[in-house]
Amino acid sequence: MSAEKKPLNFIEHIIEEDLLSGMSKDDLRFRFPPEPNGYLHIGHTKAIGISFGLGLRYNAPVNLRFDDTNPAKEEQEYVDAIKEDIAWLGYKWDQERYSSDYFQQLYDWTVQLIKDGKAYVDSQSAETIAEQKGTTTEPGINSPFRNRSVEENLDLFEKMKEGKFNEGEHVVRAKIDMEDPNMLMRDPLMYRILKKEHHRTGNKWCIYPMYDWTHGESDYIESVSHSLCSLEFKPHRKLYDWFLDQVYNDNIRPKQREFARLNLSYTIMSKRKLLRLVEEGIVSGWDDPRMPTISALRRRGYTPASIRKFVDTVGVARRENVIDVSLLEFCVREDLNKIAPRVMAVLDPVKLVITNYPVGKEEWLEAENNPEDDTAGHRKIPFSGELYIEREDFKEEAGQKFFRLTIGKEVRLKNAYLIKGENVIKDSEGNITEIHCTYDPKSRSGSGTEESKRNVKGTLHWVSIAHAIPAEVRIYDRLFNNESPDGHKDKDFMQFLNSNSLKVITGYVEPSLKDAKPLDQFQFQRLGYFNVDTDSSKNTLVFNKTVGLRDTWAKVKPATQPNSKAIAQNKLNNIPSIEEIKRGGKKYTNLPENKREALKIKIQEAAKTIEIEELVPLYETAVKKAGTRIATMIALDIVLEVKKLQPDQLAKDFIKKALEDKNELLQSEAKNLVSKYKL
Repeated sequence: MSAEKKPLNFIEHIIEEDLLSGMSKDDLRFRFPPEPNGYLHIGHTKAIGISFGLGLRYNAPVNLRFDDTNPAKEEQEYVDAIKEDIAWLGYKWDQERYSSDYFQQLYDWTVQLIKDGKAYVDSQSAETIAEQKGTTTEPGINSPFRNRSVEENLDLFEKMKEGKFNEGEHVVRAKIDMEDPNMLMRDPLMYRILKKEHHRTGNKWCIYPMYDWTHGESDYIESVSHSLCSLEFKPHRKLYDWFLDQVYNDNIRPKQREFARLNLSYTIMSKRKLLRLVEEGIVSGWDDPRMPTISALRRRGYTPASIRKFVDTVGVARRENVIDVSLLEFCVREDLNKIAPRVMAVLDPVKLVITNYPVGKEEWLEAENNPEDDTAGHRKIPFSGELYIEREDFKEEAGQKFFRLTIGKEVRLKNAYLIKGENVIKDSEGNITEIHCTYDPKSRSGSGTEESKRNVKGTLHWVSIAHAIPAEVRIYDRLFNNESPDGHKDKDFMQFLNSNSLKVITGYVEPSLKDAKPLDQFQFQRLGYFNVDTDSSKNTLVFNKTVGLRDTWAKVKPATQPNSKAIAQNKLNNIPSIEEIKRGGKKYTNLPENKREALKIKIQEAAKTIEIEELVPLYETAVKKAGTRIATMIALDIVLEVKKLQPDQLAKDFIKKALEDKNELLQSEAKNLVSKYKL
């Protein structure tokens, strides 16, 4: 079966139509035009992905152009950070350009517009000019300086350039139409006086062009064929075209088209507001791992592939929408599952003493580095009679559904032996300080003995106390506890800060991590994905939690942020989880990739609340109903993981049959289970 051909998005349709209308493919050129007034954030990745993605699709050049027209807010630090972020994401630009490269050309064009009677110097205050603009229902009022002579305008403009006026004393405006329904066409500003040092041109200029005047003309100078921007610039398109009309000769004429920006739940996307978080010390800097900046995501352990996958899954839309942050977390979880080495760490330790283990003995046991990667190999980990385990992995008294360690119950230590809880030691306040157990010396994992094959339901991770390395571990939660912190007109977004967004603890990790380097990524088994922070040093290991093994936020969200409409609908429909899985299967193969990924997440969430027996009848679904079989396979993966089960014979037969199916999506899900459970 051939790979599924991805449908064209609406921007690609526009480009294909232009090519059919006679545009040469050699004339295609795109650009990504950040303003260097802050760090790029996750919202920018969509614009980056669209422009550079088109460059890859059409083998066309993509410029990286910095629209650096405001020296009051722009810095070289931001330029360097933006370049680093784009390169880290895996994209290569053709030419590095700056709007400041074109200051002289823009000045010369403005002189010509003044000579043509299409621009003038206005000497009113910014407040007066704003008042004269009118409203959406009332026309604007002409400036009293609108009809200055060409000679006077040229003289004033030259003196502005020479620095003979103060900031705010004069501006240059385009002479268009103060009654135009589009208020942006009502004699927009082209130049203002700013006596600030520019990060590239120094003090050569003290007048700076406005964005609307600069942007389209820069596109034109660079022969950009398609100028792509977010929806807020749609009203600017008329002005963009008017300015181009004034200079257009025979070069490629850029075409501005707009797409919906990327909005993410529980996240702020305004650079101005992100700067406020930095300046007020709410976060440690632009790369604080709680921030949505690309540099922060990199520091937290996100991968370029996961971010590109996220952008690709979200797709290109014409309408604004809010994407659940859990989709981004899902993408990084899937990528790290494939590439992150498995190691053992204990974050809330309690001492475990194996009373019948020989005193002073230690062993080096073999552990698999990554079951998802056949080439990852194995490593040696030390084992001794005194270990740390997670405090929550032991209960002195536990019910039948508790599958971890308790008194009189047998569990397996990962890669090691079967142990049985015997008794505990407590302090004066009744807190458990030691757990005593015994082990079966013939039950070592992989030894091939009958004892090693004994079936137990619980498996615990651990570290040997004598060999453990202490590490600072930073546990991150969402920076805001409101789904739309910037969506309340009557409230400051700072009111929704999550006071528990960072928890710093001391954990213990296995000795193989002693030489781990900053940004190295790992899966702490049974705990989540972590990476080495840039604060880490040879003497002090510091880890950031990137994401958990599963989406635990989904369970918390209804309690903290109830969606009454959704709850009411669920009660009204009263749809069992297994039925949600069946419904998802019926439409799974008919959806485009981005919607299919979202549906997969819904199926996975539904599967967390079902029993494996509910899936068994679906194993025999007809071959032609591939979607239902795919949904069943996805659900089976989750059920096995949540219930800590191994595939039984019925499940194995279902998986084997799927491997022989012609549907590649079904094959892929089946291969995932084969790899995970070594079938």
